[in-house]
Amino acid sequence: MKIAIIGAGAMGSRFGYMLQQSGNDVFLVDTWKEHVNIINKNGLLIEENNKLNSIKIPIFLPEEAIEIPELIILFTKSMGLKSMLKSINKIIGKNTKVLCLLNGLGHSETISEFVDMKNIFMGVTLWTSELIGPGHVKLTGSGNLEIQNLDPTMEDTAKKICQTLNNANLNAVYSKNVVLSIWKKACINGVLNSTCTILDCNIEEFGQLKNSKKIITKIIQEFSQIANKYNIFLNIDEIIKNVEQTYDPNEAGEHFPSMHQDLIQNHRLTEIDYINGYISKKGKEFDISTPYNDLLTMLIHSKEELLIK
Repeated sequence: MKIAIIGAGAMGSRFGYMLQQSGNDVFLVDTWKEHVNIINKNGLLIEENNKLNSIKIPIFLPEEAIEIPELIILFTKSMGLKSMLKSINKIIGKNTKVLCLLNGLGHSETISEFVDMKNIFMGVTLWTSELIGPGHVKLTGSGNLEIQNLDPTMEDTAKKICQTLNNANLNAVYSKNVVLSIWKKACINGVLNSTCTILDCNIEEFGQLKNSKKIITKIIQEFSQIANKYNIFLNIDEIIKNVEQTYDPNEAGEHFPSMHQDLIQNHRLTEIDYINGYISKKGKEFDISTPYNDLLTMLIHSKEELLIK
């Protein structure tokens, strides 16, 4: 299958690598010129199990991409989604399927401005990866993902996409309620991304803090209150347990969340407005108090002011 990975950061590079290794015709698209140039010159450097491997994989700036793929997988940053879709509109064919695996909430509405609803598939993934530098990613741990079609008539197509992903050992399953899973993932990101970024620690280090349980409980409770307004009901105890499982170094404990990678390591803007900031915004709309998410959002934006000149 011809597959375009749109957003070739840590996760996009991992998926592109794994899908290429399983025999697909894959190309990457990214806006980071240095990243694109290094991969085109030297290949994509994959660090896995303390081994380095350089692979050749085509990568383009958005304006350079011309081939129309069968499947587009979106891994761009949330705040850049609309502008990216505008810039790659020429490669979104009439029959191109678009799978969104972005972190955060509210993306299907944006995608539907550019893609027919029957060709939109939403997903959530628990794979992890780290962007060490331009052209260099480190693969950490294992993971899975689930996807679902937005158009009820496209279930068979969604299952075929799952099979393509599974052929690449990406552990994909077809979901009957991917929206609930997206909220669960957003909740986990809302707990770990912002806190690890502010505290400048990895997931295991955060989990060892004596107040970590109190902090995550408060954040998750606020997510749950907003989700309820959309008739989405989160099991708070289950999500707390899921978060605590990630502290294990054999799981994601040694991982620095993507927001930490963006802001602390690479001084890039974050997706805070689509995670904790989304809860803060909706709290104001629904007149629901969300003090923890309000503060986390303000702190991350303040850190952006300090680090990004």
